[in-house]
Amino acid sequence: MKRPRATRPKAPTLQSARTYRSLTADQLRWQCDPKTLRSLAAFKAKLPARREIIGQERALRALRVGLEMAHPGFNIFVTGLSGTGRTTTIKRMLQEFEGKKASLRDHCYVHSFKQPDMPVALSLPAGQGRGLRMDMEGLLRDLLKDIPSVYESQRYQRQRRMVVQHFQDRQKSVLQAFERRVKEEGFDLVQVQVGSMMRPEVVPVVNGSPSSLEQVEELVRKEEVTREAFAQMRDKLAELEKQMALVFRELRNIEKRLQESLGELEEKMVMPAVDSLVETVKAAYDDTKVRDYLEEVRTYVRENLDRFRQQQLQATPSNKTDEEEAEDDFREFTVNVLVDNSETKRVPIVVETNPRYKNLFGTAERELERGGVWRTDFTKIKPGALLRADGGYLVLNALDALVEPGVWQDLKRTLRTGKLDVQSGEPALGVATTGMKPEPFDISLKVIIIGDTDLYHLLWHRDDDFKKIFKIRADFDFEMPRTNDALAKYVSFVRMVGEDEKLRAFDASALAQIVEFGVRLAGSRKKISTRFNIVADVVREAHYWSGKDHAHTVTGEHVEQAIAERIYRVRLVEQKIHDLINKGVILIDTEGHALGQVNGLSVYDTGEHAFGKPSRITAKTSLGRSGVINIEREADLSGPSHTKGVAILSGFFRDRFAQDKPLVMDASITFEQSYGGVDGDSASSTEIYAILSALSGVPIRQEIAVTGSVNQNGEVQPIGGVNEKIEGFFDTCRLRGLTGTQGVIIPIQNIDELMLREDAYTAVRRKQFHIFAVSTVDEGIEILTGVKAGRRRPDGSFEPRTINALADDRLRRYAETWRSFEGGRR
Repeated sequence: MKRPRATRPKAPTLQSARTYRSLTADQLRWQCDPKTLRSLAAFKAKLPARREIIGQERALRALRVGLEMAHPGFNIFVTGLSGTGRTTTIKRMLQEFEGKKASLRDHCYVHSFKQPDMPVALSLPAGQGRGLRMDMEGLLRDLLKDIPSVYESQRYQRQRRMVVQHFQDRQKSVLQAFERRVKEEGFDLVQVQVGSMMRPEVVPVVNGSPSSLEQVEELVRKEEVTREAFAQMRDKLAELEKQMALVFRELRNIEKRLQESLGELEEKMVMPAVDSLVETVKAAYDDTKVRDYLEEVRTYVRENLDRFRQQQLQATPSNKTDEEEAEDDFREFTVNVLVDNSETKRVPIVVETNPRYKNLFGTAERELERGGVWRTDFTKIKPGALLRADGGYLVLNALDALVEPGVWQDLKRTLRTGKLDVQSGEPALGVATTGMKPEPFDISLKVIIIGDTDLYHLLWHRDDDFKKIFKIRADFDFEMPRTNDALAKYVSFVRMVGEDEKLRAFDASALAQIVEFGVRLAGSRKKISTRFNIVADVVREAHYWSGKDHAHTVTGEHVEQAIAERIYRVRLVEQKIHDLINKGVILIDTEGHALGQVNGLSVYDTGEHAFGKPSRITAKTSLGRSGVINIEREADLSGPSHTKGVAILSGFFRDRFAQDKPLVMDASITFEQSYGGVDGDSASSTEIYAILSALSGVPIRQEIAVTGSVNQNGEVQPIGGVNEKIEGFFDTCRLRGLTGTQGVIIPIQNIDELMLREDAYTAVRRKQFHIFAVSTVDEGIEILTGVKAGRRRPDGSFEPRTINALADDRLRRYAETWRSFEGGRR
């Protein structure tokens, strides 16, 4: 499809603009000469591959301060782009602190005999946790052996028999005295069946044999016993029953005194053995909580001696069920050592990649009993990363910690209070799975969180606790100055990756291409990128392509192929847009002239690939009072930056053309065929050129694309993505055929950021494409029109036959017409 070319109207009276020289090829791309690399000490002397942290001096200083500060709250939040080596840097730097002296502790839970649902937390010097567990196991074995032995000893048995005999004799004496009195009163004691039990009962003796009151009443009816005798008998029986109740009360008191005496005997003969065993364990620990726990153990053993005595019977076959056996496993005497640092030689460094609640804070596991009931106890408590990192360092990902339910709030509370609560359930469940409430541990550690800058600022402004507990920010830069030292470090980094992953050797040309890729990735010829994960991936892919080529070394061609293949994989959207432009679906002119029409440039970023795309920007002017009309804003498609840029245009036109007359103009501007949102102010200079062209009637060269923001003084300001924008228009021109007159206007401040692709660089060097750098709108309009912009003269007018003069004349006519129109209406 052949496009109609706009014809340039004749303007013989216009003043020609001066000739502007385009930038030289050397200004568009920095090239790394392999000879330069050979002259570097790292390459020339073949120094060992560097494993130092490259280009992050600011972050390293912040990390060192945070890691060395022992005061509360000096935890570290690490920010920076992904791939700048944040995690690797932290791991390497923490290795320096592994060997420092630290008072590591073992953390244990033991049973609380006073409050069984509140296990006691013990923190002991490293090694003593395991020692306490072994001591308690030994103590339990000795108790199970010694206590039954004491009970079975002849001395104990003899003393017990004497005590029992003494109280049995007293019971017998009391009972015999009562029986004698009963018989003296003409009654007798008999055993009566009551249910399944036998109990003594006082009954009268009539005619030499015991009889019940019912039988005696029958004799009264038969007149064998008088009623007076029966009444006396009944009264005596009631009195004897009262005396019997007192007698049995006395017998129970004797029984109680018997048990007390047996307890005193156990205290005298059994407890010395228990005390000796407990004191032996207690002497090994200079810790108040351990001593208190052992005192609880002593008290429990004293109150439950029969439990230990009965264990002797388990040597014989038992008919007990599993549940009954489980009840006798003496779990209360277990020491649950959550963190054992007995063999730890270095400061603990924990990198938690999955900071779920239980992984971070620990949990109490449950087991299903045979009856279908879930149960847990202190032996089922498992430690989390915070407890394992006590005395050392914990590394987390900020976003992972924030999205897990309950993690962020409890993490802040732990760091603020220095106390770690081990929950029996997870907040995500909504309810606690058990009523057990373990005692919290006192912990001291340094937490290092890795996140992005936006998340850091969000927490800083919205979370008051955040700034109190994360007082150190280590910000990783994505670039560093391109010095010879930086190039040497790049070479050493490539060698390090090669040695670690057994890659083929990279020759000087390959290293030069890697360095150039790093410079382009940084977006400035004077900088080089520190996003080493991307650089390392290019190194690996270059190795792959050299293998495909059956080469023994990796050359510059292999690196170029690796970079080209990386881009090709992700540039489908870019290719589709270029196809639409080439087919004429998206209207872009790359030759000829047009009135009020300029090729602007924008950057599309898909996340994995950013590319430039030309856009047609048009302006139409007329008489009116609305000023500059932003069509994108009217359609709710204009972002805040773009809206601001358009507002700046109004200020520019008022300053330049409305000092001696009102600005009576409607100027509508739009991005043609733009159906999504538009943001950024990099097209504000382009929009000024379109309006000036429409006002002056001077057409604009369509083979020149423009980018650059502008201020109200008409000064062109730098923009981002300059390389992608230039290459986007270059690709469009290349597909249609380079004419030698095509090019791009950029802000002069962006020259140092130029690092064009090799094909664009070659085209400029061959004079097939041109890059112009401007500092003012006047310079840009002269390049686009070939007509002088025109300066303001002392009388306020502009030089005749210039762009500004033509625009000013049009605006003056607008003002006069408006005045006449308004006067006619009145």
